[in-house]
Order: sequence, then C-alpha cells, then structure tokens
Amino acid sequence: MLLFSSPLLSNRASFLCCPTFGLFSDRRNLIVASCSRHNLQNNGKQAKSLLHFEENARRRLLLVFLVGLGISPALPSSGKTKKQNPFDEKRLLEQNRRIQRENNVPEDFPNFVREGFTVNVVTSDKYVKRDSGLVLWEIAVGKGDCPKDGQQVTFHYIGYNESGRRIDSTYLQGSPAKVRMGTNALIPGFEEGIRDMKPGGKRRIIIPPELGPPVGPSTFFSSKQFEVFDVELLSIQECKRRTIGFYSDVVCS
Repeated sequence: MLLFSSPLLSNRASFLCCPTFGLFSDRRNLIVASCSRHNLQNNGKQAKSLLHFEENARRRLLLVFLVGLGISPALPSSGKTKKQNPFDEKRLLEQNRRIQRENNVPEDFPNFVREGFTVNVVTSDKYVKRDSGLVLWEIAVGKGDCPKDGQQVTFHYIGYNESGRRIDSTYLQGSPAKVRMGTNALIPGFEEGIRDMKPGGKRRIIIPPELGPPVGPSTFFSSKQFEVFDVELLSIQECKRRTIGFYSDVVCS
C-alpha cells in the first residue's frame, strides 16, 4: 500500500504542486502589478480633479471678493466681431434721401451718409470743395465788388441741417440780415462763403463742423453736424464811426 501509494503521491506532488504553485504565483504578481498601476492612474486622475476643483474654488472666491469691493473683473469675451456690411453706405444714403424728401429739400441738395462720427458728403458736380473744407455751389454770380472788412453786408439766407430740415430763414422773418464783416459776428464757414460774393449773387454753402458754430448747452446746436445755407447777397454798405460828445457808434449806408 505504501509502495503503491507513496510514489504516486510523491510523484504527483512533485509534478503538480511545484509547477502549479509557480503558475499561480506569476498570475498573482501580474494581478497585483496591474492593480497597482490602475490604482496609480486613479490616484493621478483624482489628484487632477482635486486641483481643478481647488482652482475653480479660488477663482469663485476671488470673483465674489472683487464684486463685493465694487470692482468689475475682466472676463473673457466670446462675442463675434461685427463685420462691415458693404451695403451699409447705400442703405444710409437712401435713408438720408428719404428723410430729405419728406422735408421737401430744394433741388440738388447734398446728401449726408453718417455712420458714427464719420460723415460722407455726397453732392453733384456743381459743387466745389475748398482746401478749408468748405463746399459751395455758385448758383448765380452777382455784379460789383466783394465785401471787405469793416463793410456791412445785407443778405437773405435759409439754414438747413443734414436731414434737410429748415432751422432758420430770414425770408420767414420778413427782413434780411445785416452784419459787418471782420467782426467775428458770423461763424467762420459762413463768413468765408460770403466774403467773395458779389451783390445779387446766390450760393449754397455746406459748412463742415470744424468751420461751424460752437457746440454746447448754451448754444443753439447740440451736436457737431454739417450745416447748409442758401445765401443771397443783396448789397454792401460802407461803415463809418460817428462820435457825438461822449457817444460813439458805427453808421453804415
């Protein structure tokens, strides 16, 4: 019994136990190593998530602190940049023409294409632009001499804004305007436009903002715009200073 069973048990033990133990051992080591690597990966992901969470928490805390102090932090903007529409100028031109038609503007009235602070003046070939920026149309040439400093000019005028609405008219007032030249009584663009006119002459003057009236709450004009004036020069008078006792004035005739 012992001889029969012993060798079989001993041989089987030497054949099964040793190789089997080695196989199980390798698999166990492989599983342990795999689990270790998996645990390291999980730990790395958890560490990154924790850092991300902490960073977001710090940003939120800083944002709340700045808002509490009344400071507006600069946040990233994802808005799209507005592209220029090639049809904008045409659309604005048609809009200005429509408004001018409603205001019954006279013939060959200039158009103004305004976009923000940029204004393009659209006129016919009848208009001439000077180096100063003044634009004028010589409707009728008068006769005689041009006015000089110290002389008085008598003239009619109609004033328009960019939309063609009348802002002033001496015809409606019933009497012409009278102003001495060279006394700063006229805005620079108007005086330049009338200085080389002759009695009986008619002009349409387009005055740019830089040659126009001052802008402010104490003036008639509330914004910098182009002004259009139809001017008719009636006459030019010589002026002399008259002194009577302690009284002195200027007489024009």
